[in-house]
Amino acid sequence: MSLFAPDTPDGFHYREDFISAAEESSLATHIAGVEFSNFELRGVVAKRRVAFFGASYDRGDAPAPPIPDFLRPLIDRAAEWAGVAPDAFAMALINEYRAGSPIGWHRDAPQYDIVAGISLVSPSRMRFRPYLSPGAIDATAGRRKTTHEIVLNPRSGYLMTGEARNGYEHSIPPVADLRYSITFRTLRPGRARRRR
Repeated sequence: MSLFAPDTPDGFHYREDFISAAEESSLATHIAGVEFSNFELRGVVAKRRVAFFGASYDRGDAPAPPIPDFLRPLIDRAAEWAGVAPDAFAMALINEYRAGSPIGWHRDAPQYDIVAGISLVSPSRMRFRPYLSPGAIDATAGRRKTTHEIVLNPRSGYLMTGEARNGYEHSIPPVADLRYSITFRTLRPGRARRRR
């Protein structure tokens, strides 16, 4: 462990070795049997592939399957850390990042609140910058800069809450090697659970 805390926004919580090497190996074996699909947003197909479970983004296609049993122990642990009931996590997403795959700057869909993530197989960097609504971005202001960054090591976990979740957007630069991430999301209060 470093003597210095990682440079992350308020509301971002990080734990090395959130799962064991044996748990990572078991999860990777289960993930090998998952059916991934391409992820398209605003007409652009991302380089990463995805598998949604439970509630999903409003994609207008077939309903997402239920959250698989092999993710349940991980949900229980993430829920305990986040201080919520396990069934508060309405959605699970597994991302497959092949070598060279990034995820661009974004803030998670507004219907979701707490985000819990677990990194598998290889490390990646997660960058943050303050969120600006599209109408607030001044095209003449130049390129916006990263303000915080952390390395997400294999088997680590994180929680995005509060300011980190709502006041920042984040991205993952292209990864060097195959990486999986598992994320769980709670719905914001007042949002009905959707099975899409």
